[in-house]
Amino acid sequence: MAAGPAAPRVLNVNVGVLGHIDSGKTALARALSTTGSTAAFDRAPQSRARGITLDLGFSCLRTALPPQLGPGPGELQFTLVDCPGHASLIRTIIGGAQIIDLMMLVIDVTKGMQTQSAECLVIGQIACQKMVVVLNKIDLLPEGKRQSAIEKMTKKMQKTLENTKFCGCPIVAVAAKPGGPEAPESENPLGVSELIEVLKSQAYLPSRDPSGHFLMAVDHCFSIKGQGTVMTGTILSGSVSLGDNVEIPALKVTKKVKSMQMFHTPVTYAMQGDRVGICVTQFDPKLLERGLICTPESLHTIHAAIISLKKIQYFRGALQTKAKFHITVGHETVMGRVMFFSPAPADFSEEIQENVFDFEKDYLYQEEYLSKDSNSSEENKENDQAEVQLPRQQWALLEFEKPVTCPKLCLVIGSKLDTDIHANTCRLAFHGVLLQGMEDKNYMETFLPKLKVYKLKHKEGQVERVMDDYNVIGRSLFKKETNIQIFVGLKVKLSTGEDGIIDGGFGQSGKFKIRIPDGLKPDTKMLLTVASKKKSKAGKGDTTKEDESSKNDSAQPVTISLLFKRYVFDMQKKMIQS
Repeated sequence: MAAGPAAPRVLNVNVGVLGHIDSGKTALARALSTTGSTAAFDRAPQSRARGITLDLGFSCLRTALPPQLGPGPGELQFTLVDCPGHASLIRTIIGGAQIIDLMMLVIDVTKGMQTQSAECLVIGQIACQKMVVVLNKIDLLPEGKRQSAIEKMTKKMQKTLENTKFCGCPIVAVAAKPGGPEAPESENPLGVSELIEVLKSQAYLPSRDPSGHFLMAVDHCFSIKGQGTVMTGTILSGSVSLGDNVEIPALKVTKKVKSMQMFHTPVTYAMQGDRVGICVTQFDPKLLERGLICTPESLHTIHAAIISLKKIQYFRGALQTKAKFHITVGHETVMGRVMFFSPAPADFSEEIQENVFDFEKDYLYQEEYLSKDSNSSEENKENDQAEVQLPRQQWALLEFEKPVTCPKLCLVIGSKLDTDIHANTCRLAFHGVLLQGMEDKNYMETFLPKLKVYKLKHKEGQVERVMDDYNVIGRSLFKKETNIQIFVGLKVKLSTGEDGIIDGGFGQSGKFKIRIPDGLKPDTKMLLTVASKKKSKAGKGDTTKEDESSKNDSAQPVTISLLFKRYVFDMQKKMIQS
């Protein structure tokens, strides 16, 4: 409910208007809406000068409540969120996507899908449940061929959406501003009333929950003389009433709600999903262009986070550990470095754990996110074309270049926004959910040691010679300067099958003693005795051609394998063998 119980029911549905630059999104929002908000229709001076939308614009359209949304009098309010289509502003769109219930993907009918239309579609798949495709600018098609051109583009769009969750969604053809921006206002838009009917048919009761902490995404902040400072935005969770205290966590400032409005109508209460203006006093609007406000002390500022994630299928190339991405969390986009990890191989097929992270389990460090086309999977395949097994869930540790303020379990999107804007490629790389934030600046020492991510280490050396039935000397496993003492007691395996234990160093050159508790097999002993005899012969200078050939015929040297795991964040760097 937008106001007290006496007011008629107003159901608010947030509709994102997304698409490529110049597809006519702002003109469409203008043609649809009946009430403009403070942020609507390119009011920013930079927007007007450049003729493009620089920031999220909001306006609303009110209509009678359609029958599927319940009986009784009431109104359906569509809040139209006009997202900028300019590629460099994609971070603004990502911020906007988190408040959208229904998406309109606007396509220029003369151009079809373009790079940013594809990126908007990706964001829609991550953040929205329903979509309507709007083919705009049909007035540019010659009248005689208009219908066939619309049908052709409709078929094309249906094909594009075939493998997405929006398969079969409505496609509507319109001309939001016949004749273009310079045309007189008297020109009536085409197809807009049909579009409104389609929007009404697609409207649903979004799940809204007034309980929990109040959290609002602020997208505009301005002062009104004699009133105070107004922050407008969309409530992401909880509710707010007149007189409540709200915190601006980025500034560590708390203010009292003096008055509230929804599209120029005063209200005393607003809840999740509502678009509202909140007025506070003695606050400089320049300090907060966009960001979050919340119940005091309910949000945390974090330096690093653990997320569960999925790669975006249209992103070309591997996702490498240690790479830097633009990370959008809440309403902020910051640079961050990633480290990918997966379940231990035995747990690859375990059920997915939604919204929780288990610190008791062991996890395997990955050089890159594992996917069908990643290098690690290629290596696993070796030569047999067997189906490579991928884990059902993967995680990443994100380390931010500067701290971010956000709620728990919020949407996270990683992108490469520095990719050339004009390159025909998707810049969105992965999306996920924030499971655990690290508030302590010294999280490397205080928090990360709890994260049990390990690397598997494999070293190989060779048996140099036999001492007796139960002891051999090995080489080439360690460097000369290695402290062999820390490896004493670790198990090794010989290529001939015997198990051994490292017993200590031997001499100064990195050689070492191995004890074989069950003794050497007779075959192994013979093999090693032959090999060392050959060596001693070679040492005496008896190398003839025949010796060379017999050397090539002799069996491979006996190798020593040492396998252990080491936890990435273990300060002591202990080596562990199962």
